[in-house]
Amino acid sequence: MHNYRAIHSEKANPYKIHFDMRKLLTLAMLVPLLLSCKGEGDQANNVEDVSAKIDTTQLLVANIQKCSKLYAAEVKVHKIVTHADQASLKGSILGQDFNINLPVGERKIAIPIDATLKGYIDFGKFTAEDVFYDEGKVEITLPDPEVALTSSKINHDEISSYVAFFRSNFTDEELARYEQQGRASILKSVPELGIEERTRQSAARTLVPIITQLGFDEQDITITFRKGFTSKSMRVTDDTNKAGK
Repeated sequence: MHNYRAIHSEKANPYKIHFDMRKLLTLAMLVPLLLSCKGEGDQANNVEDVSAKIDTTQLLVANIQKCSKLYAAEVKVHKIVTHADQASLKGSILGQDFNINLPVGERKIAIPIDATLKGYIDFGKFTAEDVFYDEGKVEITLPDPEVALTSSKINHDEISSYVAFFRSNFTDEELARYEQQGRASILKSVPELGIEERTRQSAARTLVPIITQLGFDEQDITITFRKGFTSKSMRVTDDTNKAGK
């Protein structure tokens, strides 16, 4: 009898097992539910963050595009164009070319040209892809700066020339051609004038107040050009013949 009771006492209680299984099933159902609630909250926060960034970006782009074409730098250039020529006789005899200087003297001229170059940024080319956020900071990538020659003028009172007695004087057509050569030389020298950095600094002074109005601190704003941009990448045009310049 004692042995039987001892053996019987070691058997599992079926009601206890059933009760434990109910607790386990309840816990198994609650865990996914709790995890799903947490995930939905995180997803909602992420959606709100993305939505806020989109709204801020759209507003930022719209405000910057209002700047349209921002003339951000101006450079005055004084250049002296020189020219000298010798009267010569050119031709060909029996298939042989010849060029003989004639003993009638030479002509020389020095033409002073005053020109104005303007560096500008066309914010019509600015898009949301040019805005980058990182931990509360914002980086603005500017469209490539461009440079226009907006005016050029010959100072006729300061032209110096020498024309030999047997030579004809310089014509207005020749002076206009030399001025054109001078303008081309000025445009070629643009990469050496540092206009792109002046343009960036001026653009930054214009844009920073616009960006701070959207809640960014000035020290968290970076204004830069695209990677790979150099002064030689700038588009340079001669706008001296355009109306209104």
